[in-house]
Amino acid sequence: MKLNNIIGLMSVCSLMGCTAQRDVKNVPDSISGIYPRLAYYNNEGECGTGAVVPWADRLWVITYGPHLPNGSSDKLYEVTPDYQQIVRDESIGGTPANRMIHKESNQLFIGPYAIDQTGKVRVIPYTVMPGRHTGNARHLTDPANKIYYGTMEEGFYEVDVNTLEVKELYQDGNNKQQKKNDTDAGPINDLLPGVHGKGLYSGQGFMFYTNNGEGTQEALRKFDVEAGVLAEWDGKDWKTVRRNQFVEVTGPGGIYGNANPETDPVWATGWDYKSILLGVRDAKKGWSFYRLPKASHSYDGAHGWNTEWPRIRNVGTDMAPDYLMTMHGMFWHFPGTFTADNSAGIRPRSAYLKVIGDFTRWNDQLVFGCDDSAQKEFLNKRKAKGNIEGPGQSNSNLWFTSLAKPDELGPATAEGAVWARESVKANETSEPFLFSGWANRCGWVKNEGKQPVTFTFEVDESGNNRWKTLKSVTVSPGKAASVPFGAMEKGEWIRVKADKNTMATATFSYTSSDNRAMSPAPIYNGLTSVDKDKTTGGLLYGLGDDRRVLGLLANTTVDGKVSETGYYEMGDKLELIRKDDAKTADFIRSKFAIPQQVLSIEEGSVLVVDDLGRRWRLPLGNEQYKNLTEQGVLRICREVATERDLFSCMGTFYELPAENADGYAKIRPVSSHNFRINDYASYRGMLLLTGVTPEEGKDNPHIVISDDGKAAVWVGVIDDLWSLGKPVGQGGPWKDTNVQAGVASDPYLIAFYDKKELSLSHQSDKNVVITVEVDPTGNGDWMDYASYTVKPGEKFVQQLPESFQARWVRFVSDTDTKATAWLEYK
Repeated sequence: MKLNNIIGLMSVCSLMGCTAQRDVKNVPDSISGIYPRLAYYNNEGECGTGAVVPWADRLWVITYGPHLPNGSSDKLYEVTPDYQQIVRDESIGGTPANRMIHKESNQLFIGPYAIDQTGKVRVIPYTVMPGRHTGNARHLTDPANKIYYGTMEEGFYEVDVNTLEVKELYQDGNNKQQKKNDTDAGPINDLLPGVHGKGLYSGQGFMFYTNNGEGTQEALRKFDVEAGVLAEWDGKDWKTVRRNQFVEVTGPGGIYGNANPETDPVWATGWDYKSILLGVRDAKKGWSFYRLPKASHSYDGAHGWNTEWPRIRNVGTDMAPDYLMTMHGMFWHFPGTFTADNSAGIRPRSAYLKVIGDFTRWNDQLVFGCDDSAQKEFLNKRKAKGNIEGPGQSNSNLWFTSLAKPDELGPATAEGAVWARESVKANETSEPFLFSGWANRCGWVKNEGKQPVTFTFEVDESGNNRWKTLKSVTVSPGKAASVPFGAMEKGEWIRVKADKNTMATATFSYTSSDNRAMSPAPIYNGLTSVDKDKTTGGLLYGLGDDRRVLGLLANTTVDGKVSETGYYEMGDKLELIRKDDAKTADFIRSKFAIPQQVLSIEEGSVLVVDDLGRRWRLPLGNEQYKNLTEQGVLRICREVATERDLFSCMGTFYELPAENADGYAKIRPVSSHNFRINDYASYRGMLLLTGVTPEEGKDNPHIVISDDGKAAVWVGVIDDLWSLGKPVGQGGPWKDTNVQAGVASDPYLIAFYDKKELSLSHQSDKNVVITVEVDPTGNGDWMDYASYTVKPGEKFVQQLPESFQARWVRFVSDTDTKATAWLEYK
């Protein structure tokens, strides 16, 4: 199946006239890998995909609501090979994300359902086995006849695979403490530390369980407090292995369980505020841990809600396994032979924006089950969005892609830390940090102690635990150093140690080559250029009350004047049809108005003051965007993937984490363009944009035009944005600004841009020393990068090296002066 294969032919009237000689436009059956008719809805605050499994010549899918341990309006779905959706009558809903194929009984266990090889479905009622089912595991002593179920609130059950008889091992926490609202902390089960269970697996004589949150009010606001657990159970007692936020726990056997449970490794993924964590358990040596960088911080948050279910899953074949790992917005190649003594081979593939709950290989393609449009945005509120409503009804979809798609999306640029302002003992090494897989790499170290410290970097070249010294750098007290690594400095893993007790920060920033064009892909043909004074726009809203259509309050802009042209609706056939519905039109006009004055476009940069009062500066783009933004005709911020926002400013789209995941401090530019995009939203798994020139887009299958030619939208997926054009921009925190000696400028974004040129100047009649400070991670770890002496009347210009990467930059002058600090990103 090719994603752009046109199966159905539907007539759509082109803008050029609904006359007897009407143009006929083919409407694709799928768009960017999304089949609109396969979207699923529920009546809950969220509709995520819990599991996606090929079985009995079908693709089986379960959805979940946010906190529903006793059932919900969610369904069990069956997708046929010709992409038809069957809703199973046996559905009882809930918040399930578990799946396991039990070989001995030839059954798929998915959610509370057991499905045999003929597709017959049996159900385990929530009255018998309550809880939010999060994982299954093979039984420790009777694997042929029993399996384990684990819930998100630490309920554990033993289920007979033949009779479905249930034995409760540990009571689910919801039976001890009821959660009143979806945004409440907890509930807390005192069985294990942490909350919000994720993974379950067994092997080496143990059952393993993970959770990724903390049930406190503090965890609802912060990203850097203690949270989560990796735990193991020997059949009698529980043991806490590590107190961090963990998600996946699995092994080479994956959905089937390990083939050699006594000896096969067990893998676990997680994170803390510093970096991604990867654990591997050896039957004799126990657990070993490694660290990897984060591409995205939208998954952070100490409550654990922002992750859904990251997975490691075989997307190859039984004869040629190929493991794909999803973690913090990156697709990773994961070696199926990974152990502590053979740890080589983990590689970044590409960055993504979709929120993925599960994935699989089916019919020689990849299928990603996503969490797209949540009616409740939970804690993801901010003033840049105004008082905008969420969609009227939660919905999500499957995303079908080629097997190669995980290599084809965003650049794999990422960063992470092994130490973050923490006490370090002399000659005690950090945990290993991934070192291989990027074209350009640099480290940053800061000595916050009271004496000079020599930091030594060691590498494991082959992933066999044989370490050798790579280089050393001596850092004075209170100072920092940039440590670039050349292409010939090789190794699978890197670690660092200090020669004295100190307080230290050590981070690594990696960039991959960004070979994207600066011009948009052809799929964007028909979007209106920012320099045009005529466009067809509109405000977007996914309707509720089981109508399952998109509402569009269309408008036309001519010479700066915006006029409404009518209310339209679009269903799964992607046809825009005019409707007479004043009530819905009024609702959209009121609830989806674009907020104004949520940011300031200044002469040198865009100033954003976040909800905590922190100041951030972003690059400028085409000057036309300033007036359009101030006129309130360009959407600035909206949630189009669950619990993170898409931020649009000066012709650049950014991924913006929720405030509880540190918000603007961890913003990530995705792409830049020169289109005047009026609004954007998520619907049936697609990303929709308004701001179209219909006559230019009439032959583009991504442009949908109404029969009367007065309404139009662009349709695709959020990850199409990577092909819009690589991020570019210009600006700086100072533009002929009166600056005071020793007072740092506002932070200015420098991360994720390809080629960077710095220029400095001032208006004093004597030399001025300007120091460049960087924050590599966004955590406020400011470090001196370089100091430049700028002569009177001189414009100091420097190309920053390819190895340079940090998240924010700021500048400090040694003299009161009027200065400019300017950066060009190309």
